[in-house]
Amino acid sequence: MLSAESKQPYIAAFKQMRAAGQLSGPAWLEQLRQAGIAHFNALGFPTLKHEDWKYTNVEPIAAQSFAQANGEAKSIVGAEVFSGALIETDAPRLTFVNGIYTAALSNTSNLPQGLRLGRLADFIEQGDPAVAAQLGQLASAEQQHFVALNSAFLGDGAVVSLAPGCRIERPIYLLFVSTAGAQPVISQPRILLLLGAGSEAKIVESYLGVSGKAYFCNAVTELVGAEDSIVEHYRLQQDSDNGFHVGTLAASLARGCHLTAHAVTLSGALVRNNVRVLLNGAGAACVLNGLYLADGKQHIDNYTLIEHVSPRASSLELYKGVLGGAAHGVFNGKIVVHKDAQKSDARQTNKNLLLSDSAVIDTKPQLEIHADDVKCSHGATIGQLDADAIFYLRSRGLDVAAARSLLSFAFASDVVRRLGIENLRQRLDAYLVGRFGSW
Repeated sequence: MLSAESKQPYIAAFKQMRAAGQLSGPAWLEQLRQAGIAHFNALGFPTLKHEDWKYTNVEPIAAQSFAQANGEAKSIVGAEVFSGALIETDAPRLTFVNGIYTAALSNTSNLPQGLRLGRLADFIEQGDPAVAAQLGQLASAEQQHFVALNSAFLGDGAVVSLAPGCRIERPIYLLFVSTAGAQPVISQPRILLLLGAGSEAKIVESYLGVSGKAYFCNAVTELVGAEDSIVEHYRLQQDSDNGFHVGTLAASLARGCHLTAHAVTLSGALVRNNVRVLLNGAGAACVLNGLYLADGKQHIDNYTLIEHVSPRASSLELYKGVLGGAAHGVFNGKIVVHKDAQKSDARQTNKNLLLSDSAVIDTKPQLEIHADDVKCSHGATIGQLDADAIFYLRSRGLDVAAARSLLSFAFASDVVRRLGIENLRQRLDAYLVGRFGSW
């Protein structure tokens, strides 16, 4: 059971860093941090009594003593990073190690016209008005425990800003590497994505753990999509077996804005993915695709909330999980259609494949509808590999292990083939072949 004392190390660290001048900045940033620590002090860590966290016990995170990241993390070498990351090394890229920007592992040369890509800290220091206006507006610290914690220590991260009409063909990569030294480390990157009217981009957030020791990454992303913008957002998580990860994506879509968000979770000791989308303009649309793999004693929780605020908006959601060993998966998805959001079209599906008798899935698809002219559906399935399909493949010369691997791959690849980056699809296909071959 979580105690009130679990939040005290973070409150003490906040006071110490303020006293040392490590949390400086303009008045609006100071207010954001103060609100964050105040809300975290009031909320603490979530417990199983909180409805949105009833299937996930965060005590393994709260019970650890994580140190704030320091400059020692910059000593990591590029080969150690890029050998494991599923990214294109020659594409535009910002790289952070334990939340600290690392220029040597980044690529910001020859950026296309209309694209601003850089450190959040630099945008703040330069007094960028768009950053000052938008940061902290979508990811609310008031009721979200980990957003409050992230906001309290807000210092650095990434900004991607597209001018109106700017269309970027190549993916933009934001790479966040976690590693641990003498003691467990916490990193809390903040990402702000600003899509101008009629702009278009593919943005990939890649999270990679390169240490066998415990660490905690608490990342928050805010995405503002202006009218008629098109954005594909990818969240790739390759955390280590002892890595803890809580990620939040908060997006607001204006009239005619289209968002396709892919969440691919491949590992981690305890992972929680939060996705919150506001369909604020008529004709706005979002597609959420998720794939999560877990084995051993891993715990992966996906929470999604889509709010249809304006009429004629659409949402399509597909999350699929493959669980082996004694792993625990969670899908908690909710769609809310507000009173004025007539002619909304919302569909939600969660499918899960259990590869062992010890694996567990908790799935909770939900619809909350306040309008009377809508098309909405939701559903969930849980099952094991089809015995007849295994028999068929064995009759064609495959052994049991190969048959199970092939069927598991086919189940997961349904999500992978929806990815809009060919290079990434190929890398994930290769990863899945190797992963399922070892299960």
